[in-house]
Amino acid sequence: MNDYSFSSMAPGSSAAVRRTRLPRHGEPLPKRDAILRAATDVFAERGYFNAQVADVARVAGVAAGTVYLYFRSKDDLLVSIFERTMREALAEGRAAVADVRDPQQRLHRLARLHLARLGRDRNLAVVFQVELRQSTKFMERLSSTLLRDYLGLIRSAIADGQRDGVFRADVKATTTAKMLFGALDEMATNWILSRRRYSLEADADIVVDLFINGARAR
Repeated sequence: MNDYSFSSMAPGSSAAVRRTRLPRHGEPLPKRDAILRAATDVFAERGYFNAQVADVARVAGVAAGTVYLYFRSKDDLLVSIFERTMREALAEGRAAVADVRDPQQRLHRLARLHLARLGRDRNLAVVFQVELRQSTKFMERLSSTLLRDYLGLIRSAIADGQRDGVFRADVKATTTAKMLFGALDEMATNWILSRRRYSLEADADIVVDLFINGARAR
């Protein structure tokens, strides 16, 4: 995940374009990263189906032909945004829970990371929560790959809690993991649709607390 935020910028502003081209330290982004960053902003602001590869190239500050040196199509751009973000999310999630034995604390850490990741980049959140879901083709393809592995981090914590007698065992760990992911997912969607500006990450602990009280062994 990148370490700069676009959440406070108006769509299409010149400041947004400058941030797209330059990371915080002022050095130019590698072209592939700059193109993906531009695609994220363009898809979020104009909608995936309304956006053109030429729009992405213009915001990235490259020629339209340059985009095709790195990506086969507009579809490939969208898939690449998803794949890169999910790989980073998986690596970050695995590192965050590697030394945590307690399954409840693992769920808290994963929830905070999930909402913090989307909360620090509003355009990325829009692409994930809205644009990626407008095509059954994308949903079918992406749900069977990296998203499955990501859900596996949550499932592992729940399965360990069931084994230790902390969580109820009469519901499959996979089903329970999907329920928690669904709750976090809805919080993220509500955040991007809300006119209020608030910390998305701040909702993580209460979501997990409510979830655990329902999943706790009787």
